[in-house]
Amino acid sequence: MATDFCRLFSVKHPVVLAPMGRVGTPELVAAVSNAGGLGLAPLWVYGPDKLRSEVRRIRDLTDKPFGVNLNMDFRNDDQLDICLDEGVDILSLFWGDTGDFVGRAKAAGAKVIITASTAADATEAVALGADAICAQGWEAGGHVEGTVSTMALVPAVVDAVGDVPVIAAGGIADGRGLAAVLALGASAAWIGTRFLSAKEASVHPEYLARLLAATENDTGHYDNLYDIDWPNAPHRTLKNSTSAMWEAAGKPPLGQRPGEGDMLARRPDGGEVFRYESASPYAELKGEIEAVSMWSGQGVGLVREVQPAAEIVREIVEEAGAVIRSLR
Repeated sequence: MATDFCRLFSVKHPVVLAPMGRVGTPELVAAVSNAGGLGLAPLWVYGPDKLRSEVRRIRDLTDKPFGVNLNMDFRNDDQLDICLDEGVDILSLFWGDTGDFVGRAKAAGAKVIITASTAADATEAVALGADAICAQGWEAGGHVEGTVSTMALVPAVVDAVGDVPVIAAGGIADGRGLAAVLALGASAAWIGTRFLSAKEASVHPEYLARLLAATENDTGHYDNLYDIDWPNAPHRTLKNSTSAMWEAAGKPPLGQRPGEGDMLARRPDGGEVFRYESASPYAELKGEIEAVSMWSGQGVGLVREVQPAAEIVREIVEEAGAVIRSLR
């Protein structure tokens, strides 16, 4: 099932691991890459020493291509410098002005993937020098900048960017989804929620149980719910007691919300997680996990069991192949 994306990024399968902060471990990134997909590491959440050590850990676990994801809303020159110094040759940039990051990355020989939520954004990204576009639909979990569904967005972006490979994101959790976006002209699928159930993911047991029990109707898209630490960043999560409390109060802004200031959980270093904070419920978090922001896309209803990441990649690719053959 080789595509232009596979050839450009030297991978076997058109499957990309979405970068998921604190739950996307080096083991998960490496496992997806070793299985023939492209693992992306969400390392923008770390300081310099941790970022460097995570890159080295991934490289110890795989000799296959992998990339690092950086958040342009928190653009940090040191993070890019470390990635390039460590020989990272695939960079994923999202959310905000890329500044000079694209030019610097390409000058160092790296390939750049830029996430876009409209065809116009994708066109601009290609003009900046993007080697591939992640077209992120509204169905996606985590932080979602756009308001257009994957089905409508992907062909619009494909038509806008010509020969540049497009990676479809949002609501894709199995081989049927991969086959569908390939039919729309995409060159790969960007998958997050399905990999939250991978054995290598650092997902809190309560978060995992909620994911496995969820249906396609159990997520909500919010403009400004979990906005402590990251304001003005719309997102999709599982519905929970925090979202229900906030909606019952009329969706008030920060400073007027019920339960504001509640300390819900603690990180291993003693750091506190408060209600309405943008925080991933990773395995080491302890406290009232149900009330924390549980990122999830609408494809969550297709997440039914815990599996090794390699098995997830294999199932997705085999199912997509079977679907495509059946249509012939």
